[in-house]
Amino acid sequence: MTSKKTKIIVVAGPTGSGKSALALQLAERIGGEIVNADSMQLYRGMDIGTSKPAPEELERVPHHLFSIVSPDTNFSASDYRREAAAAISDIESRGRTPIVVGGTGLYIKALLHGLVDSPTGDPELRLAFQDLSGDELLERLREVDPETAARLHPNDRVRLVRALEVYSQTGRAISDFRAEHAFADTEYEALKLAPKVERAALYNRIEDRVDRMMEGGLLAEVASLMERGYGVEHKAMRAIGYKELCAHLAGEISLPEAVALIKRDTRRYAKRQLTWFTRDNEIYWLEYPESFATIVKIVIEFLA
Repeated sequence: MTSKKTKIIVVAGPTGSGKSALALQLAERIGGEIVNADSMQLYRGMDIGTSKPAPEELERVPHHLFSIVSPDTNFSASDYRREAAAAISDIESRGRTPIVVGGTGLYIKALLHGLVDSPTGDPELRLAFQDLSGDELLERLREVDPETAARLHPNDRVRLVRALEVYSQTGRAISDFRAEHAFADTEYEALKLAPKVERAALYNRIEDRVDRMMEGGLLAEVASLMERGYGVEHKAMRAIGYKELCAHLAGEISLPEAVALIKRDTRRYAKRQLTWFTRDNEIYWLEYPESFATIVKIVIEFLA
């Protein structure tokens, strides 16, 4: 007899769409606790530029996986899955409802569906492929894994090299690992929600939010991080808002140029997030706050 799956609420969507406000109001209404699924809000000291919940919001309901690692830590999707699963288990054990909120689609996918159990990367093997053209890589892959080769373009070097790397290490096609993974069961039964926002309105929100971040001290936050030894050599500091202001503080670009780049790159990031999440036909896209009563109704029916 299979054990009953843990029910969780997932509030996803692009940056600036209002998902954090929705998750907070929903948590208060249903007795929930929030689990972060934003890859940048994990980092300590990176508060303004990642739009972390304000102290008064943190006091309203319990929040998990915010500010848990330093900016020089490489935190993977596998690390996230482990930490989020532990937080969800703790929340459920106390009779509360886990509400996972964030815009990092890979983290949400890793949590709900796990990660393909294929070998870790091998830098030496990757060097062996670096002099091959995309067409040559694709031709090699066709010989050992025609299924994966049929899905890839010669310009997609990262995935081509990864597929060849897996075959070189194991003698098995990466498509075989994915096929096995597809039959793996998930631990969670998830209701996925996302605030519905027109793209033009979303872009306006993003620009306004960047202005508020600058007024709220983002430049000083980045300067403080750099003074403590965190720079663009660390993955976290290459996040939008941080890399541009690092460049400004290094004298490479003016402040107005940096702000314009932050706005542009955030718009582009939101567009990529929209593309990712709109491919997921399990997501309920609902206007917020206008449809909050409907959202609560859907959630209560799901939990019941």
